[in-house]
Amino acid sequence: MNILIIGGAGYIGTALVERLAQLATVSKIVIYDNLSRGNYNLFLGDKLTEHVSISLIQGDILDTRSLKKAMKGVDVVYHLAAKVTTPYANLDPHIYEQVNHWGTAEVVSAVEESEVKQLVYLSSTSVYGASEQKANESTAPNPKTFYGNSKLRAEQHVQRLADKGRAVIIRAGNVYGFNQSMRFDAVINRFAFEANFSKKISIQGSGKQSRAFVPIEAIAQVLSVLPFKAVPSGTYNLALSNYSVLDLVDVFKELIPDLEFIFIDQHQDLRNFELDTNLKLAQYIKLPKGRELRDELKEFLENFSF
Repeated sequence: MNILIIGGAGYIGTALVERLAQLATVSKIVIYDNLSRGNYNLFLGDKLTEHVSISLIQGDILDTRSLKKAMKGVDVVYHLAAKVTTPYANLDPHIYEQVNHWGTAEVVSAVEESEVKQLVYLSSTSVYGASEQKANESTAPNPKTFYGNSKLRAEQHVQRLADKGRAVIIRAGNVYGFNQSMRFDAVINRFAFEANFSKKISIQGSGKQSRAFVPIEAIAQVLSVLPFKAVPSGTYNLALSNYSVLDLVDVFKELIPDLEFIFIDQHQDLRNFELDTNLKLAQYIKLPKGRELRDELKEFLENFSF
């Protein structure tokens, strides 16, 4: 099988490439990335594989000609490229629309004109916005951020392919955990960095707000097996746990007893979101089992060099 991973040099892309490279059924992996985050870690270190051909195309998802060329001879396309959300995601709506919405429109258009059998699109639980009840796939999307809006609009393009049996949409929770191509703007990862090196964590709002989470190794595992399982085209959620910010702080405090934490705008109750972890995907593939958060964070901290 020949695979194209758009955004393949990023945080999730790196973990996915490493998994796919170990599969005997994969013969070719093409990484398509504009390297805008300046993260070159995927390309360094030990050889990934001997039996799989791996190559890089440095290109942008808004470059239609380059996308179409990259899809020649490809069986499966993973679309992971995105302008990701941050605590300041509402400052610049244009970039989210440009990359996440219209970039995905270009990807879908290129797939439609190709012989690609399946597109796997990585969306986000941000499309649900806030919710008093745990959300599932039947929950109506109600995004509250420019990021969430852009991902939902992108899904609408991918749905054209899903209606023809050619696409799977994965709405992932907040991804966390150690990886060769780290992101430190994700909440657990940022907390781990601050706790380890500064012994101080900054908490936005009251800390009571909850989010849905999925470990990096779990999302990579699920994505890597999707093309080889009989998963019907459609939309699926992916998160293994729900934690409040204070839940996270409690575990870090246990691991680092002298840890301090400060609240910023403590009077604010930020939006709350939890996901039903009885996932529809479990009907079609064996999902990873969630580990104890303490064990995961302890392992994360041990990966820092000092």
